[in-house]
Amino acid sequence: MLCAISGEAPEVPVVSKKTGTVYEKRLIEKYIEEHGTEPGTDAVELDVEDLLPLKAGRVVRPRPPTLTSIPALLATFQNEWDALALETYTLQEQLSQTRMELATALYQHDAAIRVIARLTKERDDARESLSRVTVAAGNGAGAAGGDDSMAVDGEELPEALAEQVDETHKKLSKSRKKRATPADWASNDDVAAFTQIASDDLPVNRATSLTIEADDRQYAAIAGLDGNVGIYAVAAHTLERTLAVGEPLTTALWTAGTRIVLGTAKGAVKIYEAGAEVASLSSHAGAVTGLAVHPSGRILASVGADKTIAFYDLDEATRVSRAHSSASLTTCAFHPDGHLLAAGTSAGDVQVYMTKTGELATSFALGAPVQALVFSENGYWIAATAKGQTTVTIFDLRKEGDAATAKVLDTGSAVAALAWDYSGQFLATAGPAGLTVQHYAKGPKTWSQTLSSATPAVAVQWGAQAKQLLSVNADGVVSVTGVKE
Repeated sequence: MLCAISGEAPEVPVVSKKTGTVYEKRLIEKYIEEHGTEPGTDAVELDVEDLLPLKAGRVVRPRPPTLTSIPALLATFQNEWDALALETYTLQEQLSQTRMELATALYQHDAAIRVIARLTKERDDARESLSRVTVAAGNGAGAAGGDDSMAVDGEELPEALAEQVDETHKKLSKSRKKRATPADWASNDDVAAFTQIASDDLPVNRATSLTIEADDRQYAAIAGLDGNVGIYAVAAHTLERTLAVGEPLTTALWTAGTRIVLGTAKGAVKIYEAGAEVASLSSHAGAVTGLAVHPSGRILASVGADKTIAFYDLDEATRVSRAHSSASLTTCAFHPDGHLLAAGTSAGDVQVYMTKTGELATSFALGAPVQALVFSENGYWIAATAKGQTTVTIFDLRKEGDAATAKVLDTGSAVAALAWDYSGQFLATAGPAGLTVQHYAKGPKTWSQTLSSATPAVAVQWGAQAKQLLSVNADGVVSVTGVKE
């Protein structure tokens, strides 16, 4: 007999009349005094009168004969050790089985990840192929200038243009190391003393871009979404003439002589010379968002919202190759030596491509849709800003990852356009709140803000000898800021 409360043999056993359960008398009486019910049955009331005493013999049970000698104790310990060893073996066996199950689960998880990655890649490839088909369909809709032959993607430039790229790169990169700042170039004090010299309202509504003549920088072209281009004489502060293109213009570029290249919202690249249209190339299924001319003056690049980069031979007015990006493109610029082309994406990356092959060489993360980018004349810096940001990030082409971020300049207001001067020491920014000029001192290798002007602008360019800044706002008002004579 064992007590239902203590689990031990009772000294004074009693039994319940109602359930027949055996208890130690002192324990059950104390429980009844506190609860008034039988243990384990809250609904059954129990009184002391319901307990019946049990009579049991008080014979002391002797110890088992197996525990009466040392050999018996050793045998007991041996049995316990054997049981412990068996239990340990069982645990090790269970652990091994659990490890095998875990390895199988990890393998299945890894296989699932690989399948997901493969399906994601196939999806991206399908999207890119669809984009290329769309672009090819857009090209077949009526590209001018005999461009139908380039409907098939071409990754590399023709041999003649590739040689031109190599020669230009070799020549410019070699001379760049020995090039000094021109003697008549503007100093930091000159730029700090800039004031507004002129402000002229041109008949260009919703201006989008400003480009300046590369030779003597005496003329500028302003393009707008109304389809008009204004040719502005910088020295005379007058409007020379206007060009009526008839399509919304998203970007403009002045190449050699009197030749102006225009990008339209309908995906066309139009070339004007001496005021007349000489070629119209349709290479993009969406709007043209950026134009850049190679340092040799013969190769033109355009980027668009359709994720496409197109290269043209300006002498022949034909497209010669094409590359594709993983995201819509917003702007582009050639490296000063011409062997690289940088393009900004709506995904927030600055992608750098090889000019000859169209292959992606490297990319830098900006974190937001790229608004503008420009190379420094030193050959290894590129400045970029994102839409709505007040900072300009300078990347070092010689480095990768986080180490590629050489400097982050905070202008205090949103930046819409950038322009680096020929000497590589002045970086101009333009935005709705005005213009700034950031100066880089080559000796101590420090940056400082030299100029801050409250002239709002959507585009900015440096004038001759960096002694003037030309800017235009969205209303087509051209402002000339510089040193007064």
